[in-house]
Amino acid sequence: MIRMLLQAAINLVTAAAGLLLAGAMIDGVTLQTSGFVTAVIVFVVAQAILGPFVFNMARQYASAILGGVGLVSTLLAIWIATLIPDGLTVSGLTAWILATLLVWIVTALGTWILGFLVLQRWWDRRTEQKNIRRAVS
Repeated sequence: MIRMLLQAAINLVTAAAGLLLAGAMIDGVTLQTSGFVTAVIVFVVAQAILGPFVFNMARQYASAILGGVGLVSTLLAIWIATLIPDGLTVSGLTAWILATLLVWIVTALGTWILGFLVLQRWWDRRTEQKNIRRAVS
C-alpha cells in the first residue's frame, strides 16, 4: 500500500514537472495557475488508465508500435487534460508534438530516477527494520 502511494506521489511530481516545463519552454502551451493542480491530476489519472489500454490495443492490433505506447498515452492524457477549463491549453501541431515528447521524457526519466531513489530507500529501510525486529526477538 505504501509503495503504491509513493508511486502515485512520484507520478504527480513528475507530471507536474513535465507540464511546467512544457508550459515554460514551448510556445503554444499555456498553463493557468488556477487549474494547474486539476490539470496535473487529470493528466496522471488519464495516463494511468490509458497506458495499459493503449498497450493492450497495440499488442493486439499493431504490435509494431509497442515502443510508442508511452508517447501515445501521453498525447491522449494531455488532450484529456486540455478538456478541463482553466488548466492546460495546447495550440498548434508543433506544440502538441513537442509537449508530448517533453512531458513523456520528463515523466519517464523522472519516474525511473525518483522511483529508484525513493522506492529503493523505502525498501532498504523496510528491510533494515525487519532485520532489527528479527534480531531483537
